[in-house]
Amino acid sequence: MAKRALVAGGGGFLGSHLCELLLSKGYEVVALDNFVTGRRANIENALKLGLKLVEADISKNFKVEGRFDEIYNLASPASPVDFKKMPIFILDTASAGHRNLLEIGREQKARVLFASSSEAYGDAEVHPQHEGYFGNVNPVGARGCYDEAKRFGEALSMAFHRQHGVETRLARIFNTYGPRMRPDDGRIIPNFFTQALKKQALTIYGDGSQTRSFCFVTDLARSLFMLMQSSEVMPVNCGNPTERTVLEMATIVNKMTGNTAGIRNLPLPENDPKVRRPDTAKLERVTGWKPEVSLEDGLAKAYEYFKMELKRNPSIEATVFQ
Repeated sequence: MAKRALVAGGGGFLGSHLCELLLSKGYEVVALDNFVTGRRANIENALKLGLKLVEADISKNFKVEGRFDEIYNLASPASPVDFKKMPIFILDTASAGHRNLLEIGREQKARVLFASSSEAYGDAEVHPQHEGYFGNVNPVGARGCYDEAKRFGEALSMAFHRQHGVETRLARIFNTYGPRMRPDDGRIIPNFFTQALKKQALTIYGDGSQTRSFCFVTDLARSLFMLMQSSEVMPVNCGNPTERTVLEMATIVNKMTGNTAGIRNLPLPENDPKVRRPDTAKLERVTGWKPEVSLEDGLAKAYEYFKMELKRNPSIEATVFQ
């Protein structure tokens, strides 16, 4: 009998890729999404492959039919532009929303994976970031709604695990990129490609020496699936451990697209992390996961996607934080 999986946020960038991966492994998959930031276009292919869709907000009353073996909670706006627009919604999603999914897990004895974030480490003072580091987070800063939402979701998961025996999994997700990202969501890769394709100067905050580690979306989805199959309850970093400066990434994108408009520098936003690189030793130890898609190949796929997006809607502009 096929396993059944519920993917909250299944219409989103990462969630839609996870749905396709689960379907390819013979799962019956139900995507739960309210499409606040997800898009129906993301799951068009998955729906043809048998994906079932329930349109609902996990922080409200909702109903899904049948029992589930695995529940993946990827539901949350995750871009800086969202932090300013819907901070209370983000906090509700990780608190009331995640609790609703944990209650289903408790009732059905299903495993529940919470998509946490490298933002749980804040502006890290330890590098690379390992799971034993408690972080450097400003709870009242502009990013606090997201950082603290993820930290609370982790605490809530552990409370359900300790008090009710729910089999929980905690994935601290680092920078992920690839097809189905919103071109105007304000993150590095969408911004750079959107600006480069429009022959605009790429916006860098600060001098570009800050670092990020970029994981292609199919690799990240695979890490979530493999973590769910493991027996690890405590947090696990999920992401590509190869570190790049923001300036290096801008140079690569400008060269790839033939953009000669160069770069423009703006001040660093409040609490913007200076370094970001996951220590993935634990992920590799408990799952055997390793990245498969090179940065060169991943960026080529992202380039083709963003070209199509801008052809479909030429009025799209990158989101720049002044």
